[in-house]
Amino acid sequence: MIIGLTGTFASGKDTVAEFLIEDGFEHHSLSDELRGVSKERGIEPSRENLQKLGNAVRDEFDDDYLARRAMKKAKGNQLVISSIRQPGEVEYLKTLPDFYMVAVDAPVEERFKRMQKRARPGDPQTLEEMKEKEAREMGSKENNAQQVQKCLEMADYTIINDGTYEDLKRKTDDVIRKIKSKKAR
Repeated sequence: MIIGLTGTFASGKDTVAEFLIEDGFEHHSLSDELRGVSKERGIEPSRENLQKLGNAVRDEFDDDYLARRAMKKAKGNQLVISSIRQPGEVEYLKTLPDFYMVAVDAPVEERFKRMQKRARPGDPQTLEEMKEKEAREMGSKENNAQQVQKCLEMADYTIINDGTYEDLKRKTDDVIRKIKSKKAR
C-alpha cells in the first residue's frame, strides 16, 4: 500500500506521516528529495529557493521527477509519500498499484496558531502573510509550479484536522481502515 499525502500549510501532514511510520510505513518526503537536489547543486535550502528549484527541476526533467526519484529509493511495500504539491506527482503515483491519495486540511486560523508554535525559519509571522504565501503554493498558472489545490482535489480521502492530536490519530486510523476494507472487497 502506498499512501500519498498533500495538504495546506501546518495542516498536520507531518503528524499523519509520523502515525503511519509508527504503523510500519516507510516514509519518503518529496521536500526531502528537493532538499537533496539543492544540496547537489549547492543551493541554500530556504523555502523560497526550494520553490524556485522545484519549478526549475520540473521544467528540466518532468513534473513527476521528485515522485519518481523518491520511488527509486523505496524498498518496502507499505509506503507513505509526503509533501506532494504538484498534480504530475499525483498522476504518476496513481499509476502505481495500491496507491491512495490523502489530503490533510484544517481551518486557517488553527493552522496559523500551529505555525506560530512550531516557529520554523521562514514561516510567516502574520495570518495575512501566511495567506499570501499559501495562495502562491495553492495554484500557480505555470504547469510545473506548485498546485496544492489541484492535489487536494485529486485526493481519494480527506482528513480535516480540527481537533486534538488524538482526534487526528483516530481520523488517520479510520482512513487506513477504509482503504484496507476497500482492498479486501
